[in-house]
Amino acid sequence: MEYQIDDAIGILSRTPAALRALLTDLPDPWLGRNEGGETWAPFDVLGHLIDGEETDWIARTRIILEHGDSKAFEPFDMFRHFKRNRGKSVGELLDEFERLRKENLEWLRHRKLSASDLARPGRHPALGGVTLGQHLSTWVVHDFNHLAQIARVMAKRYKEDVGPWREYLPILGR
Repeated sequence: MEYQIDDAIGILSRTPAALRALLTDLPDPWLGRNEGGETWAPFDVLGHLIDGEETDWIARTRIILEHGDSKAFEPFDMFRHFKRNRGKSVGELLDEFERLRKENLEWLRHRKLSASDLARPGRHPALGGVTLGQHLSTWVVHDFNHLAQIARVMAKRYKEDVGPWREYLPILGR
């Protein structure tokens, strides 16, 4: 299937509401629990999504549109959100994410990108050559990836409690 910017915007615009429905007014055991080790809790994932809104998706789109592949993207700080969001509530983060996503999608809508724009090359610091269309497609899949991650982490809170049904619940297996 070929990337369609209007379809992508339609999906990306739904993520804030989906996160709000999943995370609003939940106690810390639902928001702060991760899968062990250096994995992320739902609160952390939300912070990471905010970082993407601030420093990744539109910032890198601008680089491609202005410089093509002559200027590499800045490396993305995967851990910025840990310090940045310390002491904030999930409600504050949900509000911030919703505002930033709305602003970014408005910016994107107003660009009226063409097929030739989507084919424009960019340069990722680790992956090398990419196109704007690949970058923007990744934004959509990145949202789905983290929505699934949040659901998986939250489901695992009851991993031991489901008893014999566990074999029918693949979300608990990873």
